[in-house]
Amino acid sequence: MEINILRKLGFSDKTARVYLTLIGLGPSSVRNLAKKTEFNRGTVYDSLKWLKDIGLVNYYEKEAKQFFVAEDPDKLYGMVAKQTEELQDVSKKLKDVVQELKSVYDKGGERPVAKYYEKGEIRKILEQVLERCEESREMEYRVYSDADIRDYLYDGFESFSDARIAKGINVKAIAIGSGGELRGLDERKWLEIKKSAPTYIIIYAGCTAYISLNSHDDLVGVVIDNDGVYQTQRGIFDALWNKLD
Repeated sequence: MEINILRKLGFSDKTARVYLTLIGLGPSSVRNLAKKTEFNRGTVYDSLKWLKDIGLVNYYEKEAKQFFVAEDPDKLYGMVAKQTEELQDVSKKLKDVVQELKSVYDKGGERPVAKYYEKGEIRKILEQVLERCEESREMEYRVYSDADIRDYLYDGFESFSDARIAKGINVKAIAIGSGGELRGLDERKWLEIKKSAPTYIIIYAGCTAYISLNSHDDLVGVVIDNDGVYQTQRGIFDALWNKLD
């Protein structure tokens, strides 16, 4: 007989074998079961005890000897019903446990979560900037706008600035290098620095996005979703902003 179904009900392989052997033999002693299953008596006794505890086996005494007998196999349905009931109870309680765990996870030691964006996926970062600003009601973000990147940062999302303005989201930009224009609901200051690798940085609603060029001159990005990193970058930006003309 296939014992996989018994395994799913919690039977070990040895317990399943003892149970099936007992059903085939009828009332049997531990000694007889041990002989038929080729298990030692301790293993047989432990299996019988488990089977008795769940109501599938009983015993009686005859001539000072114990004989074990299997109950009607229909009682297996009772095992399924009991396990189903227990799982339903666990499912009800699990909702509260999951909510509690999620609150710990969301706060949790402020683990930075980084997500990488490959060539052609930069639009997703820009969309997330607008979404997160709206969701958090933090209707302003900050950028370090690099001249070597800004001209084609919005390729594939040319209407980004229009969408930002329509949503009422403000932006402060520190432009690295010359150029850049005001579109509305934005402020801009300029910073001249020496740099070897151009990077466009967006600081917004609990996240910090870094967009740069890979070795093939394709735009790639990484977003760090972490309030601690965000607050630090925001503080540095604001301190620098206040010192610039």
